[in-house]
Amino acid sequence: MERTSPFRRLAGRRPSAGMFASRSARTVAETAGVALAGLGVYVTVGRLEPLPHPGLQLLALATGAGLFPLRRRCPTAVLLALAVLAGLSPGVGPITAATAYTVARRTVRARWRTRLLATAGGLVVVSAAATAPWLGPGSVAYGVALGLALAPTAVVVPGLAGTANGQQGRLLRALRERGDAAERAHRLADSEARIHERSRIAAEMHDLVGHRLSLISLHAGGLELALDRAAPELREEAVLVRRTTGDAMRELRQVLGVLGPLGRDTGPDALTDATGTRADVEALLAESRDGGIAVRLDWTGPDLDARPARVRRAVHRVVREALTNVHRYATAAHVTVTVVHDDETVRVTVRNGAPPGPPAAAGDLGTGRGLTGLRERVELLGGTFDAAALPSGGFQVDATVPADPDDSLAPERPAGGPDVPGPGGPVDDPSGAAHRATGGEPVPPARRITEALTLAFGLAGLCVLMVIAVLFVYATRPRHQGPPPLPRVGMTYQEVAGTGVLDNAAVRAAATGHEPPRPAGTAGCIYPFNGATESRPGSLVVARYCFDASQRLIAIDRFAVPSVRDAVPWETP
Repeated sequence: MERTSPFRRLAGRRPSAGMFASRSARTVAETAGVALAGLGVYVTVGRLEPLPHPGLQLLALATGAGLFPLRRRCPTAVLLALAVLAGLSPGVGPITAATAYTVARRTVRARWRTRLLATAGGLVVVSAAATAPWLGPGSVAYGVALGLALAPTAVVVPGLAGTANGQQGRLLRALRERGDAAERAHRLADSEARIHERSRIAAEMHDLVGHRLSLISLHAGGLELALDRAAPELREEAVLVRRTTGDAMRELRQVLGVLGPLGRDTGPDALTDATGTRADVEALLAESRDGGIAVRLDWTGPDLDARPARVRRAVHRVVREALTNVHRYATAAHVTVTVVHDDETVRVTVRNGAPPGPPAAAGDLGTGRGLTGLRERVELLGGTFDAAALPSGGFQVDATVPADPDDSLAPERPAGGPDVPGPGGPVDDPSGAAHRATGGEPVPPARRITEALTLAFGLAGLCVLMVIAVLFVYATRPRHQGPPPLPRVGMTYQEVAGTGVLDNAAVRAAATGHEPPRPAGTAGCIYPFNGATESRPGSLVVARYCFDASQRLIAIDRFAVPSVRDAVPWETP
């Protein structure tokens, strides 16, 4: 059974179709939003100040909207191209601002980010100055002013905002990773402390209890020699005490090996080259037969002498513990030990039939700690373990271990705690640091909505500033001063007076009695001074503007009236 680190699982994960669909929908929504913002700027400016060549400016706006989705693949080229288009048309300004924000947020190197934003701002000014005589306010100077007004709102301000946001995000990720690393280091330190404490306890038990058992074995040996002469009939009892003490010493060393680091046995002679081999298993079965149990061995495959010591030790413990349980609870039952060894696994099955007598009383039942220890030992090797009663009344112990277990599958597991990784082993990452480290940090929907609204309001504010700046530049340009328009039939009295045509009493007096008949429907006429000219000596051509009752000009007449030539002061008649 292979364990895979979360880092490996995450690295091998491929984007699904749903992820691509979500990303595509987000790109379409962002592009549509900035395109609408640019169109709003263009329409607002066009209503207040007519922009020349509207078709060309709309083409620039469409080109900018088409380049916007490529800002993450080619950030430098897209930002510089949009900066040039922003100088051509003010409607590209919001698209350039959104691109500058994204590029500045994703760019880590400060010097490169500063140079890029400065170049983009300079291109806005140069493009606006170069195209001002055809698409802008008029002269190059006013084009430079327009570029200087657009560069801060389209490049500088969104670039600074993106820089601040990007640095904040990277700082938060670094702090999370540092916190996760500190937490993992704390767990590793706790696990190491447990291992050292267990090893210390194992050493103390070996020194204290082992010493006492050695003394018992020594005294039993002396008693055996003494009884051999004094009471030969009791000698076998002394031999039994000595052998039992030796068995207790070996079992104690095996138990202490579990308390200490895995794979390192405590004390000498706890693991030999023959442990777990076929000869060792047959020796265990021979001891059971001597105890009166009918046991049979079925071995399939080669011997285990070439397998690692951990595998052979697990096989030995499974067979030994299962036969011990048979000795305790089903002495008269038939037992079958099956070992199947192939290139991948080693499977050990110990099965006994139903005992002929009544089942053991509840008080005689064991604690189950032996089977629990076997399960832990097998699973630490990456294998499987199963022990259960059979429907026929018997019992079966089934264990499967890898023939060549991976070293990374043998970390010490603290009781009741999460797995603590060894070198190359599994990683427990409940806080999701591995996921964030690869750029896939899950963002809560509320936070995502808040960020989207913040960006939308910020873009709207930049659009307002762009409109104000563009209109300010257009308002300060010089207007074309031409001759005032001439009055024409159909204009109102106020419109005629606005052209400078006003009634003059002297001209009216000169025309009295000499003017032609007025048109029908005339309500009144005016005789402006600026319409009187002298055509020849003794006559003056005057103009008459006649209005109807609604004060609309209905006729413009010009006629000659006699004039009196003024005499020179010193001239005598």
